[in-house]
Amino acid sequence: MKISTKGRYALRLMLDIAQHCAEKPVSIKEAARRQNISDKYLEQIISILNNAGYVKSVRGPQGGYLLKKEPKEYTVGMILRLTEGSLAPVACVEEDAEPCERVQSCATYVVWKKLYSAICDVVDNITLEDLVKWHVDGSGDYCI
Repeated sequence: MKISTKGRYALRLMLDIAQHCAEKPVSIKEAARRQNISDKYLEQIISILNNAGYVKSVRGPQGGYLLKKEPKEYTVGMILRLTEGSLAPVACVEEDAEPCERVQSCATYVVWKKLYSAICDVVDNITLEDLVKWHVDGSGDYCI
């Protein structure tokens, strides 16, 4: 499984907003410059985040975007599922998957189920607040 640039950039954008929105609303141009990402691409991503109710828009010369909730209320999993869709490694283990006729005789089903469970355990237990803290502490050896 590979996370697309849309998913990675959405996470970086949400992190950027969480880090800077205490000062003032975050403009896409500022976030694009800080994150070294095309502002046109971030405009597409912010539209997805805005439509989902993750951010709110502030109009005017000092406008930009703010988080609608506290950083601790957003998980990495929420943001990735919004932009990536399902995080399941194979279709048969997705939440709404049709029952597979081979499930009783498929030894690999257990592998995919465990892998999906591990992925969810990680992304659903790391919040935007955690990412902000890791960034501030300098202890986050992560790359999104």
